[in-house]
Amino acid sequence: MNAGPSGFQNAPVTKGLVFICGIASIIAATQGRASFSSLSYQAIVKKLHLWRLVTSVFVFSSTSELMFGLYLLYYFRVFERQIGSNKYSVFILFATIFSTLFELMILVLFKDSISGGLAPGPYGIIVSLFVPFFLDIPVSTRFQIFSVRFSDKSFVYLAGLQLLLSSWKRSLIPGFCGVLAGLLYRMNIFRIQRIKLPKLVASTASWLFAPLVSGGSSTISSRRTATRETIDAPLGQQFQGNLVAPTMAESEEAISALVSMGFDRSSAIRALAQARNDINAAADLLLNSHSQ
Repeated sequence: MNAGPSGFQNAPVTKGLVFICGIASIIAATQGRASFSSLSYQAIVKKLHLWRLVTSVFVFSSTSELMFGLYLLYYFRVFERQIGSNKYSVFILFATIFSTLFELMILVLFKDSISGGLAPGPYGIIVSLFVPFFLDIPVSTRFQIFSVRFSDKSFVYLAGLQLLLSSWKRSLIPGFCGVLAGLLYRMNIFRIQRIKLPKLVASTASWLFAPLVSGGSSTISSRRTATRETIDAPLGQQFQGNLVAPTMAESEEAISALVSMGFDRSSAIRALAQARNDINAAADLLLNSHSQ
């Protein structure tokens, strides 16, 4: 399995998240304040350092955690391309809020028994993404190394395991909370999978982060508007009429991205032709067809 085209094409939310976590972690490390971002019973409950609820999401405490964490955030951009930036933003917010709530519950339950507090970083986001990665992303290749069987997904699991074990129980607990958050989203609690960000919020975020995500979000938005009626139509009607063929170079990258999401090649080609080579719109077409 691969994550589709290289770079942050059609993944502006991932681009912003990787940028913010990277910069925040570097600044905290140079200032010697990475440890001040961790959650602990003493800091949150007794000292009321509530600002840690925000900084703990974006700051990694070590170089190894930063490297593996950013790699996994970047790799999982495949899900943003699959469900769209709007729904992916809701997933990020849901995973962050619920994993943080679970962490606070554990801190209150065990109080000062967790020495040094919990490891900071977007563990809730990263580990929650392993739930759809495990359940929805198929294995495309298998191979053996010294009689040990691996798949193309194995190295992603190894990177996640390295991240979880980086600080032992200080990182295992946030990871466990991330799994719970991912499972809750999977169960569609509060019908969260149907929720999209309000247009005002999306427009404001687009304006604030325009220099960071330029070249992706505006194009996606305009193309989604243009293909909304097509997406809402039955699959048979979607693929009728005049199909606009994308250029060969762009088409192969987009086809590979959709195939990596689990769709067959012929359906990916038809969807991309209807969506004018917009991966997000094509994924919506395919997802809607499978849900009917």
